[in-house]
Parts: sequence; C-alpha cells; structure tokens
Amino acid sequence: MKLTNGVIAVAGAGRMGRGISLSFAYQGYPVILIDIKDRTKEEFLLLEEQVFNELRNQLEILVATNVIVRESVETILSSIEVCSIKDHNQSWQNADVLFEAVPEILEVKKSVFASICDTLSEETIIASTTSSFSANDLVNYVQGKERFMNTHWLNPAYLMPLVEVSPSESTSSEYLQKMIQLLEGIGKVPVTCAPSPGFIVPRIQALAMNEASRLVEEGVATVEDIDKASTVGFGLRFAILGLLEFIDWGGAETLYHASHYLKDSMKQERFSPPKIIEEKMNTGEIGMRAGQGFYSFEGRNIDEYQVETLRKFVDLLKHLGYISDAKINATK
Repeated sequence: MKLTNGVIAVAGAGRMGRGISLSFAYQGYPVILIDIKDRTKEEFLLLEEQVFNELRNQLEILVATNVIVRESVETILSSIEVCSIKDHNQSWQNADVLFEAVPEILEVKKSVFASICDTLSEETIIASTTSSFSANDLVNYVQGKERFMNTHWLNPAYLMPLVEVSPSESTSSEYLQKMIQLLEGIGKVPVTCAPSPGFIVPRIQALAMNEASRLVEEGVATVEDIDKASTVGFGLRFAILGLLEFIDWGGAETLYHASHYLKDSMKQERFSPPKIIEEKMNTGEIGMRAGQGFYSFEGRNIDEYQVETLRKFVDLLKHLGYISDAKINATK
C-alpha cells in the first residue's frame, strides 16, 4: 500500500502500542506513539525512557537471533516519536493510519477517538486493536465510519505474524483492502472476520485454555504434562495444518464419533459436535478421502499434497530436535 505521508500513529503507549510501533518502525515507517494518560512532565519523560528501554531490549533480542544487524537498532528507534495527547501538538495529524491501542475500557476508547479523530485527515484509516468490542459498536464513536475497522494483533505484536482484521458493517471495501495491503507490506498475515465476539484466535484459544485448566482441576494429569502434551502433541500439528484442514485430513467422522463419545462419557454437552459436522456426515462431505470437506479436493493431487504437508512437518520436527538421525545403517 502506498501511503500519502508514510506516517503511522499509535494511540496508547502500553505493551500493544509499543509492539505495533516497533512492527512499523522495523519496516522503515515513521511512527508517532501517543501517550493517552494525563501525566506531569517528569512522569512523561520517565515513560518515554521506559518505552525506549523496552524497545531497545526487544531489538537486542532480534540482533542476538540474527534477525537484524546491530547497526540498524538506532535507526529503528529514531523512527519512533513518543508524544503526549494532552500537548495538543497534533503531530499525528498527517498520519495515514491511526491504531488505537488503549485499555479495554469503552469510556477510554471513546475519549481517545473524540480527542484525536478531529485532528486527523478525512482519509486516515482508523483501527482499534480491541480484543473485546465489536467494530459495529466502536464505529459509532468515530467520524468517517467507512474508514474504521478493528485490527486485533497478537502479542508480541512485533513478532506474531497474524493480525485479525474485522470491518464493521460501515467499512468500505476500499479501506479494508488498504489495511490488508499495508499489513502484508510489513510482513504480517492478515485474516478477515466478521464483527463477532472473540474474533477467531481468542475464541478458539479460550476454549482450549479452559479445557486445559479443567484437566488440572480434575486431576487428569500434572500441569507440566498437560503443557508438554499441548505443545508437542497439539501445537506441532497445528503449526502445519489448520484446524479445519486437519478435520478434512483425518475425516469429519473421526471428530463426529470422538465428540459423541466424550459427550456421553463425561455427560458434558460442550463436547457435542456442531451442526455443521452433523451436516457433513449426512452429505458425505467428510474430507480429503471423499474429495470434499471444508475444502474441495477436486482436481488436486492428493499424494503430492500429503507428501508436501508431511515434509513441512518433518522439517519442523527436525528443527525442534524431535527427529534425530537414524542409528541403524542400511545394509545390502
């Protein structure tokens, strides 16, 4: 995306705001990080020092892991300006995009939108990084509803590629595409979702974390073994296959029967398969073997798809040290 002025503004100097600022500064964008709290001059200077100390530490990690060279650290940091919202210097008025990253308190968000939106260009894209509020609700506090949307970043924002973009019913397709192009341009992986509570990742994540907590509560396994199982068993597979792709890979009937078994054995309706799985069982669209599941496999070379997927999985296992060289030598 080509920006008019090439300036990114971020309202909220907390963890998320700092991470977003670093994501753009790292890619060469000038960033204005706006502190929204009412502070004395001394308090603001202390905050500014804390911000840059944290950003420097994060960049040092990138240096240590050979992501960036040490010579670039100062250049990246110099791209970020920290300012106070109460100064009213309006240094953010030329920003092409404003990311609101303030606490999940509606009154705070409303106050920030009211203070900043009047000073922005009519073309500035406005995005909330909320993980709680619907874009359809927040858009009511923004001027120019067609340019507003939610962009849910995952922590740490400067490392995690995924950004969930949730437009409101008023968001124009033009502004949505501009945001997607902008995020892709800095190496992020945007996905679009309807203004639904929990977006995608938090909704799945909440269920998984609650179930892991119940396993501890019920004495099924130790905390350490539950975490080991979730990283080595759950996490590794879903780093390669998406959840729905995994259903297609194994067949929806596996999930269907396993779900009913858990529901009946534990007498917990939360394990019941959703209606869409029931429908796929009825229509026979159970996945890869049937040629149709959540994905269509018509015309695809299934053998090549399986080999390529398993190759990625093996590469990941090797990288993490879970596959070692064979100790048995081949014999004639």
